[in-house]
Amino acid sequence: MEADAKMVVGFGLEMLTYFGDVVFAISGALAAGRRRLDLVGYLMVGIVTGIGGGTLRDLILHRPVWWTRDPLELWLCAGAAFATYFIVPDSIRRYRAIKWFDALGLACFSVVGSSIALKWNAHATVAVFLGMVTCTGGGVIRDLLINVRPMILCGELYALAAGCGALSYVVLKEFETARPWPSVVGFLVTFLLRGAAIVFGVRLGPPGQFLRIGRPDMYEVKDKWS
Repeated sequence: MEADAKMVVGFGLEMLTYFGDVVFAISGALAAGRRRLDLVGYLMVGIVTGIGGGTLRDLILHRPVWWTRDPLELWLCAGAAFATYFIVPDSIRRYRAIKWFDALGLACFSVVGSSIALKWNAHATVAVFLGMVTCTGGGVIRDLLINVRPMILCGELYALAAGCGALSYVVLKEFETARPWPSVVGFLVTFLLRGAAIVFGVRLGPPGQFLRIGRPDMYEVKDKWS
């Protein structure tokens, strides 16, 4: 029974990884569309958004970068970006979907990144940090490529949401909570926090204005997300 449970959880994390790849690649492709890039631009931005954070995590862990040995996720990201180029209509409304696809990817990789770090015997604190790196690294690279201020530097409840989700996962794992609850809780904490921030416009502010609440048009100013 224990072996079967581990197999099911392992399969679940694998599916979560693939899903995260796809939704992050779509968010990257939509961001490329915002800048009116060509097909190559869609593919490049989509791929690095999907695999960028995990690549940084593996380099920090001195772990072989996974997609250099098994390019399946590379193909998944390329396929998602390619499909977005041809399927999604050319409308400003699609750009508003970037944050939601990004939120899904954030939730997936906050769990996956922390899980991989723990498997490589990283300290719990480091596992939380690498969970954040996994789910925010690709987005930072994406934003730099399309020449907008990275979302984590715009006051968005982004890295904080990822960190809370990763922390929830790691704490539950440390207390040996029954599977699959650590993954489920970590995913939901990240997605719900990020989703609430998107819906209600909750952002972190400068000193003296810790939180700002509103619903600014994220595309009104072209060089930043909010």
